[in-house]
Amino acid sequence: MKKIVLKKGKEASLQRRHPWVFSGAIAQVEHGCNDGELVSVSDYQNRVLGYGHYQQNGSISIRILAFSPEAYFDGLYEERLKRALQMRINLGLVSSSTNCFRLVHGEGDDLPSLIIDIYNNNAVVQCHSMGMFRQVKLIADSLDNIFDKRLNTIYCKSSATLHLKPGEADFFLKGSDHETIALENGHHFKINWVEGQKTGFFLDQRDNRFLVGQLAQGRNVFNAFCYTGGFSVYALANGASSVTSIDSSQKAMDLVEANAGLVSGVGERHTSFRADVIEWLKAQSSASFDLAIVDPPAFAKSHAVRHKASLAYRRLNAEAMRLVQDGAYLLTFSCSQAIDSATFRSIVFAAGIDAGKRIQVLKQLSQGVDHPVNLYHPEGEYLKGLLLRID
Repeated sequence: MKKIVLKKGKEASLQRRHPWVFSGAIAQVEHGCNDGELVSVSDYQNRVLGYGHYQQNGSISIRILAFSPEAYFDGLYEERLKRALQMRINLGLVSSSTNCFRLVHGEGDDLPSLIIDIYNNNAVVQCHSMGMFRQVKLIADSLDNIFDKRLNTIYCKSSATLHLKPGEADFFLKGSDHETIALENGHHFKINWVEGQKTGFFLDQRDNRFLVGQLAQGRNVFNAFCYTGGFSVYALANGASSVTSIDSSQKAMDLVEANAGLVSGVGERHTSFRADVIEWLKAQSSASFDLAIVDPPAFAKSHAVRHKASLAYRRLNAEAMRLVQDGAYLLTFSCSQAIDSATFRSIVFAAGIDAGKRIQVLKQLSQGVDHPVNLYHPEGEYLKGLLLRID
């Protein structure tokens, strides 16, 4: 195992159990250390602090798997996968009404840069570092073991996250299924992990979709940036008078129509528009909606574009507020890691001033419990949301 030595004083973050070592903290890298290799990390006095995956490029040079010499062992991946599964079973996330959930949420499950989503006996593995990617066959074998060989498909979908050529790191590790019908809280969704965004579905919004279902009866709803129509399905299934789904992607439109069609009794209550969301909102002449969901993609993927992204979020929320009736509910979100909760609330505050509305914050919203946050790694809490009442 190659050795990496930190600069004096840079061991403090590891002693606080933060799982990232940044490039500026490194004093010495042993010759011949390869991208993705498992390395030992020592302080300036050559005391071993732990083990992790080395990354040659980027600001994060090491992602820590073990914080002591004794903590890394054969079978680590399978043991942590087993622990992650058991926690989700104990929380009631796996049931007769729900068979899709996030099994591994990177640092939150002590497996930095690894994502595993389960869709009805199918697993999608996504690696965000070359270190995890080099272990993907071991991870697949461990997955197969903890599920007692019941998984139909294990699919690696890592080209985009590793910034490789399309398809270069996308392949089947077991089986060949491309899609399934999955259950979430009794609602059916068509999931395609090969062609869909991310791993095929945004599992982090489960609890917030359930909240929309509780609020939807008798309301006219618009779902902006609808993607596969998760919020739309919950609203339709829980008695919304009408649901309008908007997204700029034709693939998204096809999926939202397919998923809406899985809801019994939809009839003509659902309408979808392929359009730029901001332009669509501006084009509406009257405030005819009383429940709105605004869940855009990440506008700020780095701190360098945070100001520009903040202006876009502000404009988007002001237009959404303008389009709802008095007494309406608005669920608004940001998944940009560069926008923290306080900043997001300030953006929504400014949007309310722009729209000239009286606004109550009813609830702060976040990702579901199958997306746990490591207490020592606050960066894992990426989804920010607010439930607002608009007058």
